Amino acid sequence: MEERISKADFRNAMARVCAPVNVITTNGPAGRGGFTATAMCSVTDEPPTLLVCMNGRSEQCGLFLENRRFCVNVLAHDHQTLAGYFAGQQADMSARYAAAEWVDLPSGSHALADAIVSFDCRLTEARLVGTHHILLGEIVDIRSRTDGNALLYFDRAYVNIPSQMGSFGG
Repeated sequence: MEERISKADFRNAMARVCAPVNVITTNGPAGRGGFTATAMCSVTDEPPTLLVCMNGRSEQCGLFLENRRFCVNVLAHDHQTLAGYFAGQQADMSARYAAAEWVDLPSGSHALADAIVSFDCRLTEARLVGTHHILLGEIVDIRSRTDGNALLYFDRAYVNIPSQMGSFGG
C-alpha cells in the first residue's frame, strides 16, 4: 500500500511553486465579495475559460456560487497591501474595496482599475474537491494594461520579477 503524502509535505512543496497573485471578486444578488488566490489558471480557449480554487469553508463561498459571476484581477507588484486585505488581514469587505479603485463592468462585476489584467467570468461549473471548490468561468470580458510587473508569490513571500527579463534563446 502506498503511503499518503502529508498535508504539511504537500503545502511545503506547493510553497516552492511560483504563482501570480490574484484578487477574485464577485458582485450580484447575493452581495459583494472577494478573496486573494494564487490557484488560477487557463483551462481552454474554446470557449475561453479560467479555473479558480476557493476554500469551501470560506464565508464568501455562497456569494460566489449564488452570484454565478466572478472577476479575476491579476495584481501588479505594488498591490501587496491589497492582496493582504483580500487574504483576510482586513475582515470588513467595504474596507477591502475602499483600499483601491474599481471599475464596474457591464456584467456587474468589479475589476481592479490598475490590475495587470482582469478577466470577467460567468460561472459555468463549480465542483467541491476535498476542502476547495473548483470554479470554472467562461470569460465574457477582458481588461488589460501593457505596463507593470505582476505580483508573484514564492516560498511564502511576495516577489517581484521585472517583465523585461528577456526571452529564451536571447
